Amino acid sequence: MLQRFLLFWLLLSSLLAFLWPRLGLDGFDPFTATKDWGLLMPLISVAMFAVGCLLPRDEVRQLAKYWPAVLGGTAIQYATMPLLAWGIGTAFALPPDLLTGVIVVGCVPGAMASNVLTLAARGNVSYSVSLTTSASLFSPLIVPFALAGTLGVAAGLSQQLDKLQVFRELLFSVVGPVLTGYAICRWSPRFERQMERWGPVIANGTILWIIAVVVGLNRERLGSVTPPLLLALVLINVIGYAAGWLGGTAMRLPEPMRRALTLEVGMQNAGLGTGLVLTLFPDNPTAAIPTAAYTFGCMLSGTLLAQAWSRVPCGTETPPHSPSASPTAAAPAQTASQ
Repeated sequence: MLQRFLLFWLLLSSLLAFLWPRLGLDGFDPFTATKDWGLLMPLISVAMFAVGCLLPRDEVRQLAKYWPAVLGGTAIQYATMPLLAWGIGTAFALPPDLLTGVIVVGCVPGAMASNVLTLAARGNVSYSVSLTTSASLFSPLIVPFALAGTLGVAAGLSQQLDKLQVFRELLFSVVGPVLTGYAICRWSPRFERQMERWGPVIANGTILWIIAVVVGLNRERLGSVTPPLLLALVLINVIGYAAGWLGGTAMRLPEPMRRALTLEVGMQNAGLGTGLVLTLFPDNPTAAIPTAAYTFGCMLSGTLLAQAWSRVPCGTETPPHSPSASPTAAAPAQTASQ
C-alpha cells in the first residue's frame, strides 16, 4: 500500500511536518531532532540497503554483460543533468544558497522511484534497475567532481566542498549498503524472503521521512520559494526527460528501454541530494529547499508520465547490448522507490 500510493503518503507526511508546531505538540519535534541527532545519512543507508536486497539476482551480471547500453545511459545522465542545473540556475540568477541546491539536484544519481514508474510505464524495468545501479556505483567518482566544478563556476563555492567527504558519504551511504544488501540476500534465502516483504516499506518509508525532515527544517523558508526557482526546477525536470528520450533514440534503443532511460534521467535522487546538502552545508539549510521541491516535482511529473505511457502499448524487442525485460527480472524492481 505504501509504494502504491507513494505520492499520497509523500504529501501527507510533508504536510504533517509543515504543520507540526501548530498541532499543539510542543516540546519535541521529531523532524528537527532527526537532523540534530545526525540520522539523515544513516537513513539513506537503510533505504539503499533495502534496495540492494530487492535487486534481481542477474542485475550485477547484466551490468557486465550489457555494459554498452548501461554505460551509455549513465553517461547521458551525468553529462546532461549537471550542465542543465548549472545553466538554468545561472540563467535565472538564483542566489548562491538556492543555486547550490539546484546544482546538487543536477549532480546526484538517478532516483530509485524511476524503477517503480518504469514498470507502470510498460518500460524495461531490468534496464532501469541496471541504470540506477550503475549511476550509484559511479557516483563516488563522478559526483564530487561534478559538484566541485559546477559550484565553482556558478557560485564560487567549490572551495567549500570537500570532494573526499562527498566520496565517503556516497561510498558508505549508497554503494556500500546496496552491495551489502545484495550480498546478504544472496547468502541467506530466508532473509531475502523477509526483505521481499518488508524491503519496500523500509525503502519508501525512510525516503518519505527524509523529505519530511527537510520540510520540517524549512517551515519558515518554504513560503518564500520564488516562481523563478520553481520554473527552473520544472525546466530541469522536463528537459531531463527530453534528453533521456533523445539519448535513447540516438543509441537506437527500443521504446521500452527509451521509456526507462527517460524516467531515469529526469528523476534525480533528490532525497539523497537533500541528505548531502544538509551534511555538506550544515550552516545553509536553505540550500535544501530546491532538493525538497524537486522531489515533489519529479515524483508528480514522473507519475503522470508513467500513467500516460501505461495506456500506450510499445514493442518489447531488445537490442543485442541491453538487458532483457523478463518478468522474473522485473518483479523485484517494482518495489524499489525514491
